[in-house]
Amino acid sequence: MASDDKAKRKRVQVAFTMSQWKLIENFRGEFGEGDADIVRNIILAWLAEKSFISTVAKNKINNGSENHNGR
Repeated sequence: MASDDKAKRKRVQVAFTMSQWKLIENFRGEFGEGDADIVRNIILAWLAEKSFISTVAKNKINNGSENHNGR
């Protein structure tokens, strides 16, 4: 990974109970191989399922359109 890519990342530390972690471990291979990949992909899948990702994208597109139309 290039140093530029590392600079653009935000690292966070989270804690799970053992029962939560056992559940998360079941996704190894489906959502990634590494712990961080699995947790990241679970979060992104949940956001997509709840339509948060598309809502934010639509809002950014609409706000961008309004800014360009006001010129």
